[in-house]
Amino acid sequence: MLHRNLIAGEWVGGDGATNVNPSNTNDIVGEYARASCDQARAAIAAAKAAFPAWSLSPILERHALLKKAADEIIARKEELGRLLAREEGKTLPEAIGEVTRAGQIFDFFAGEVLRLSGEVLPSVRPGVGVEITRDPIGVVGVITPWNFPIAIPAWKIAPALAYGNTVVLKPADLVPGCAWALVDILHRAGAPAGVVNLVMGRGSVVGQTMLDSPELDAITFTGSTGTGRRVALASIDHNRKYQLEMGGKNPFVILDDADLSVAVEAAANSSFFSTGQRCTASSRLIVTDGIHDRFVAALTERLRSLVVDDALKPGTHIGPVVDAGQLRQDEDYIDIGKKEGAHLAFGGDRLERDNPGFFLQPALFTQASNRMRIAREEIFGPVAAVIRVKDYDEALATANDTSFGLSSGIATTSLKHATHFKRHSEAGMVMVNLPTAGVDFHVPFGGRKGSSYGPREQGRYAAEFYTTVKTAYTSA
Repeated sequence: MLHRNLIAGEWVGGDGATNVNPSNTNDIVGEYARASCDQARAAIAAAKAAFPAWSLSPILERHALLKKAADEIIARKEELGRLLAREEGKTLPEAIGEVTRAGQIFDFFAGEVLRLSGEVLPSVRPGVGVEITRDPIGVVGVITPWNFPIAIPAWKIAPALAYGNTVVLKPADLVPGCAWALVDILHRAGAPAGVVNLVMGRGSVVGQTMLDSPELDAITFTGSTGTGRRVALASIDHNRKYQLEMGGKNPFVILDDADLSVAVEAAANSSFFSTGQRCTASSRLIVTDGIHDRFVAALTERLRSLVVDDALKPGTHIGPVVDAGQLRQDEDYIDIGKKEGAHLAFGGDRLERDNPGFFLQPALFTQASNRMRIAREEIFGPVAAVIRVKDYDEALATANDTSFGLSSGIATTSLKHATHFKRHSEAGMVMVNLPTAGVDFHVPFGGRKGSSYGPREQGRYAAEFYTTVKTAYTSA
């Protein structure tokens, strides 16, 4: 079966591409159509034609669509979780958790539709009233990455629809399955023709067509820093609104007074779970002198206990790397770390399992410095570097010494240091005695510096991107 693109309410074919399971490359997840430039333009035109009616649609119509989608996603979480694990490589429990989160996001924004609000203010002029409302911005291009193939499309599409926008979704070419399933759910839930459009395929074809189109009123993008810059430049040319979520090189600080077991578990989760393929993962473990040796020994022992295997197997802690190209990148960075003088204290080897797949043993470096490439550049794999510092002040300075600013964390039992770190960490999200990866669906998500640009995603803060403010004056 060829899974086709959705354009103007119709399923449209095209050249097919094979979706392969990274845990077992003999397992074909499915065949998915790749859209052409003309099809991408047709999807944008369909969204533009559908916008006037959808932007003025009754709020109960929008609420019903999002609620129906939410209910189906949750009801099918086991099935969709298995699909996600097969195409992306997350362990089955992680995959089911991601699907659940997608359903919760749609449920949250179904509620937000019923809470749309504004302000009524007196004017400084007698006899004049002022109303402040939010209007939808128009046609939203949604470009999503491969590492969260259903949650990220959900947290972009749900608010876009809730606030009355129409959508053109281009998922990562590597993982089209979950995006197709999500759009199919919305289509069957009653999304009017053109309100939600799906154009799968290569970034060089579909993505570039979207960037070049003057008909898109906004683009929300999650992906690499380099591509994010291209989205920004193209959007400036068209005077369109844009939102970027890009890379991270997130620090996790471990102080002398930390609870060692809490610190080790948070670091292991932050750095290595989901195969380290999270923009919020910690790949810099900044450890003070007094606890350094004990922490490294305990973390190394924890890594020995982690099972790397097929994402669908019970008992697997870490699944495969997403594909051969990402595996080569991870191995290249492991070689770079060795050449730079860091000590590979654990792992870093390619692993053989029952099925052919892209399995990599988690890699832990010690004797690293914040100047090394493995401590400066986003690797996006199960590779972390321990950086030794003398005290809290040096730890904070090292943590902030990065061009990124998405997430950060600290392990400490000191209220003083926890409070100071929350205030002075140069990151959009700060965790205390928790992994840096893992955020709630109802609160804002986003970073600073080179990690993000534009309004925050998720929660009520999503309105800042998906709406535009209108001020209306009325004479009595």
